[in-house]
Amino acid sequence: MSAGVRVSDHRLTLWALPNRLEVSRFGMIVGRKHGIAVRRNRLKRILREAFRLTRARLPVGLDLVCAPRPAADVGLQAAKESLTRLAELASRRLAKPRREAEEPGRAGSA
Repeated sequence: MSAGVRVSDHRLTLWALPNRLEVSRFGMIVGRKHGIAVRRNRLKRILREAFRLTRARLPVGLDLVCAPRPAADVGLQAAKESLTRLAELASRRLAKPRREAEEPGRAGSA
C-alpha cells in the first residue's frame, strides 16, 4: 500500500508523499501531449516559478510531483492557485488515519 495521495483539479494533478524533512520538495511531469519542446519547457518554467512563489504557504515535509492537464491553459497565476489549493488538500488527506481494512459488514454483506 502506498503512503502517498493524488489530488487534482481542472488544471493540475498533484501527487504528495511525506518526506520526513523540514522542507517540501517539488518535481514535475510534462509529457509530449503538451506540444513541442518549447511549449513543454515554458510549462516547466511556469510550474517552477509557481512553486518558488508559493513555497512559504505550502505545507512542509512533503514531496510534491505535479503534472499539468493536457487540455488546460496553465498560466502563472492559475498554477499558483491550483498548487496552493491542491497541496493543502493533499496535506489534509495525508493527515487522516487510513483504515487498515474495510469495516466489517460493509463489503459483500447481504
